[in-house]
Amino acid sequence: MQIATKLGFVAHVVVPALLATPLVHATSMADQFTLRTSCPPGFEQTQERQCRVVTLYDRYPSQSNSGGLRASLPEARDGYTPEQIDLGRYLFFDPVLSGDRKTSCAHCHHPERGFTDGQGLGVGFGGKGSGDERAGGVLLNRGTPGLWNVVFQDRFFWDGRAQSLGEQVDGPLFSEKEMGNTPDQLLGSLNSSEIYRRLFKAAFELGHDAPISLDLIADALAAFQSSLVSLNSRYDRYAHGDPRALSAQEVEGHNLFRSFVTRCSQCHTPPLFTNNQLAVIGSPEPAGAVFDEGAFAVTGVEELRGAFKVPTLRNIAITAPYMHSGVFSSLDEVVDFYNNERGHAVPVDQSVHLHWHIAMQDKLLSKREEQALVAFLKTLTDLSMTPEIPSVVPSGLPVIQFNESAPAPSGH
Repeated sequence: MQIATKLGFVAHVVVPALLATPLVHATSMADQFTLRTSCPPGFEQTQERQCRVVTLYDRYPSQSNSGGLRASLPEARDGYTPEQIDLGRYLFFDPVLSGDRKTSCAHCHHPERGFTDGQGLGVGFGGKGSGDERAGGVLLNRGTPGLWNVVFQDRFFWDGRAQSLGEQVDGPLFSEKEMGNTPDQLLGSLNSSEIYRRLFKAAFELGHDAPISLDLIADALAAFQSSLVSLNSRYDRYAHGDPRALSAQEVEGHNLFRSFVTRCSQCHTPPLFTNNQLAVIGSPEPAGAVFDEGAFAVTGVEELRGAFKVPTLRNIAITAPYMHSGVFSSLDEVVDFYNNERGHAVPVDQSVHLHWHIAMQDKLLSKREEQALVAFLKTLTDLSMTPEIPSVVPSGLPVIQFNESAPAPSGH
């Protein structure tokens, strides 16, 4: 069977007999899977049964790039149904998406690690374990980005090469270095599953004989990722009018963060704590690694040589190590880097256009001020909408196991 896709190629569905490991079709297992009909916490359901994210920031009329305490958010890319979000949840935790059926999205986007993996550089295809215990696979050249609040973003990957969640999905799925799957195998796996055919039919109101397509897979995964909203930290309570939400040290750190001395908020702009732009800051590479040209390799724009997407600082306290290369193991090291001489980590043989907002001279902040800044960054932690991790998935393959210390799921 051939399926045309929006990506411009024709994928061939593999018949079940060609699959290396048949998926589970037992009626008793199929009965376990029904899609939720209500939106996740923090979303309201419209008359069209779409889930729309609702936050206190909706009340504020100021522009989203103003950086004020009560600034509005960018337009959300929401509008998925509850069923589509829940289907995406199953797919996200199902190893059937990988070429060897051993790696799910969650193996690298680990919920208890803020949907990163605790690794300096990501570990791709062939890796064993998950999170910071993952090892043995292909070593990637950059760290794993987090997924919180991607519903408000329009640029993805460290080099910003994707402009939508649907476009972003194809990168890891079909990369030989990451999940190692192919369109043919992925479509064959899901179309041969009675359970997945039923769930896709319910989520997307497909006709009786309509096959699962790559576009529908991307839509379901994008729907789930759009539900990962983190906007209820202690900082948010402070921003919405509770002066007791932050300690004196944290308030000092917040004031420094917004000051013209540090200029942190110029790029890590509240309330998302990212401006979703590309910036050249001259952060170092791991010892022995070659200089990473970043967005220049994608755009060819000389000013973007060494540029990377400005990451959100939401849940930053649990997403170490930091920078595109994971070169800093703590927030103290990150702040010390910015509080050092401008461009001090740029290799002598590289000419780059450093962002003018980073520190212009060495040691603008005292040690006490550095500590206050780090204390403030830790107030941005909010895991209250961590999704429920399924105990079983439609393929019947083993689900990733998480530490008992993982945040309690909210149940959505």
